[in-house]
Amino acid sequence: RARDAAERMSATTLPADIAAMSGHAAGGQPTQHQWSPYVMNSGTVMAICGKDFAVIAGDTRMSVGYQIQSRNVSKLLKITDKTVLATGGHCQADTLQLQKIIRSRMVQYQHQNGKEAKTSSIAQNVSQMLYNRRFFPLLTKNIIAGLDEDGVGCIYTFDVVGCLERVRVACDGSAEELIQPVLDNLLERQHQQAAPRPPPLHVDLSREDVINIVKDAFTSAGERDITTGDHMDIWVIDAAGVHQERFDLKYD
Repeated sequence: RARDAAERMSATTLPADIAAMSGHAAGGQPTQHQWSPYVMNSGTVMAICGKDFAVIAGDTRMSVGYQIQSRNVSKLLKITDKTVLATGGHCQADTLQLQKIIRSRMVQYQHQNGKEAKTSSIAQNVSQMLYNRRFFPLLTKNIIAGLDEDGVGCIYTFDVVGCLERVRVACDGSAEELIQPVLDNLLERQHQQAAPRPPPLHVDLSREDVINIVKDAFTSAGERDITTGDHMDIWVIDAAGVHQERFDLKYD
């Protein structure tokens, strides 16, 4: 009892910062300390696939809370001439780890089979990588875009433990809630009663229209989301390879 009374007295008489360092709050109550292995660096990525192309984009801002760590960190990774990976709303350390594993697996695949992996094979491989880490997940939100075996654009989305789905349009990251409803309305036509349904595997818009929608979506998101901004990488995948473009967004 005497020891408890002394500790309470010292905690109330010491300055607040010293009391906190000693494990007590200013009022003498114990302080619970927490630690997390994840740091969210946020950002946004999206992808749209067409009849013979796929467009994938991501902003270049990397932030922690209200602090901008870098304005020039690409969220896109070219895996092959027909496949690109985008990671948004992510932990940058886990993203770099995942990219390192993917590069290693692709080199191994090419040496064993004498050819580059198909987009569907890469998506399945990434799904297995994420599932293998399900008890300590890689905190990454991934989208894979490319061309399938028939030359049709394809997009695959994942959750953090590797659940895989092929879709026509996808958005992930901190501005997903702002962009995804627009994609559902304009491209999926989920809320247009009289509009014709899009094809089952891709949207029915031209490449130029898709690129303009992507630019408009990121421009609007950058006005509302503080972790999306600076620049946007737009990569178009077609039979000729991957074509890269950079578009400026809001800097503040």
